[in-house]
Amino acid sequence: MTTQPQDSSPPSVWGEQIEVTEVRGVPYRMYAQRPRRLEELLTFADRWGDRLHIVQGQREVTFTDLRRAVTAKAGQLQALGLRPGQYVLLLGWNSPDWVVNFWACVQAGAIPVLANGWWSDNEVADAMERVHPALTLADAHGRAKLPPGSATAPWEADLRNDGPASGNASGGGSRDEEEPAVVIFTSGTSGKPKAVLLSHRSLLAGLHMLLHVSRRLPHQVDETSGDVGLHTGPLFHIGGVQTLLRALTVGSTLVMPTGKYDPAEALELIERYRVSRWSAVPTMVSRLLEHPAVQTRDVRSLRSLTVGGAPVHVELLERIRTGLPGADARVPTGFGLTENGGQATAASGRDTAERPGGLGRPLPCVELSFLAHEGLPDPEILIRSPTQMLGFLGEESSPIDAEGWLHTGDLGHLDDDGHLWITGRRKDLIIRGGENIAPVAVERALMGIPGVVEAAVVGVPHPDLGEEVMAYVVTEGEQQTPDSLSAALRGTLSSFAVPTRWHIQQEPLPTNHAGKVDKAALPALADVPQR
Repeated sequence: MTTQPQDSSPPSVWGEQIEVTEVRGVPYRMYAQRPRRLEELLTFADRWGDRLHIVQGQREVTFTDLRRAVTAKAGQLQALGLRPGQYVLLLGWNSPDWVVNFWACVQAGAIPVLANGWWSDNEVADAMERVHPALTLADAHGRAKLPPGSATAPWEADLRNDGPASGNASGGGSRDEEEPAVVIFTSGTSGKPKAVLLSHRSLLAGLHMLLHVSRRLPHQVDETSGDVGLHTGPLFHIGGVQTLLRALTVGSTLVMPTGKYDPAEALELIERYRVSRWSAVPTMVSRLLEHPAVQTRDVRSLRSLTVGGAPVHVELLERIRTGLPGADARVPTGFGLTENGGQATAASGRDTAERPGGLGRPLPCVELSFLAHEGLPDPEILIRSPTQMLGFLGEESSPIDAEGWLHTGDLGHLDDDGHLWITGRRKDLIIRGGENIAPVAVERALMGIPGVVEAAVVGVPHPDLGEEVMAYVVTEGEQQTPDSLSAALRGTLSSFAVPTRWHIQQEPLPTNHAGKVDKAALPALADVPQR
């Protein structure tokens, strides 16, 4: 089954005028002229034609190749009975196939559910139980984690240079920007990853704002423009989706490593493809700067290095300016979270240089507010933006209140010039190398191990990863060791959530006046710094 061709001209109405629009009683600042559906972006592939879009190892995919493959895959999924509005689980690592499968779901009107490639078998099964996908697309690594009897379709995309290059980009004809567009998982304080449901409006509003402030709206770029970006983060994160949307709209080439992040390969790719942009978590940047090849590779093409996903320390910014002189004064940062559809504030390279540690001003449609809490030194940051989620799939509770304010759990303030500063976290999350880890999930897994009677998990500073996971464990009976506990956790937790620092004892952990473990007192039990 193939879809019928329609008008392939790219959407041209991307305005700069902002007005207040009510959505279910909430007044959002929104662009008066804006795109309404993700599938509209597919027509930009026709604009960029034979320009390279995805490069990974020996695989090179043009925009025309992408258009053909997406149309073919969308037709294949529809032939299997997939209907608009149904969920499709994507479980795999970065590849051209991942990109094609994502856009094929969008073109077919389905809702891609982006599973985390690091999940354990149990976590995959739990996500499928909550989402009930009509189909699952998984690479070889992901297929091994699927529950028996899962309905699947082939992962591999047909990227041969033949067949029609255009097709139906109507998503079943709907124009409703409030319909669900994608599900992205994030870690919450309840332990299990939360399924964040983002609408077409959520994702397109974020893209529109970022293109507006960077002067890269569709009418501001032409066929001679285009940049080359190195993409080293997971596509199943909100940053990965933002990267895909931007690259298709402005005609960027995305260069992907062939496997796990390797700073030597990253340096080689920057030199070979003259990479001009790179968005990365601090851990990746730090490892690249420490690699000896940074002194011999020609990385002068790298002009923009966006650092985010975890706290960015002043020391790292200085190392970037010293080690990557081409990116001098072009190290933008920002603040955001998956529940908000990504970025809420942006700091230019100049802002970062003048205000190290600051996270910039709110994007054009974003409103910030602050809520004081008794006992906390700074107020909690609240966000109201058209980018924010519809809610958590399968859950009635939401951090968004009746007036549309998203309670972030982060503490901070604005300076006199309107720049945001983060001073702490109300929510108890560990951010290890850009991955969010809920301590309660690790504690629950530890309590399931025979002989463990008490467990508390905290984040402690790490020079490379930002934070690492430390577990304080009380055992009785059979002697447990860090190796035995780690082995017991590997079948239950994602690899990045398994503690790498341990303190094991037989005496009870310290408690506060409410009888709960006093995590502030834990560092005194072992020689570790506090975060």
